[in-house]
Amino acid sequence: MHIDTIYADLSVSMSEFKKNPAQVLRTAGEKPVAILNHNRPAFYMVTPKIFEALVEALADRELTELVRHRLAQKDQAVEVDIDTV
Repeated sequence: MHIDTIYADLSVSMSEFKKNPAQVLRTAGEKPVAILNHNRPAFYMVTPKIFEALVEALADRELTELVRHRLAQKDQAVEVDIDTV
């Protein structure tokens, strides 16, 4: 048996979603909705506000990883005199 984690408080079957996607969006409000196909998540419907927050969080995570990587290499740092730049 395969069990999927659903990362949303709300879910709807694919057939119900296809009948009236606008109604699903209205009912969900600002909450994400898991769209299920054969009782397994096929995709998530999110508002533009939620999607923007996800994209920003991913960008922040990438920057955090870059900073950690560079801090780990600080023994290779080069001193720069800002008065001559």
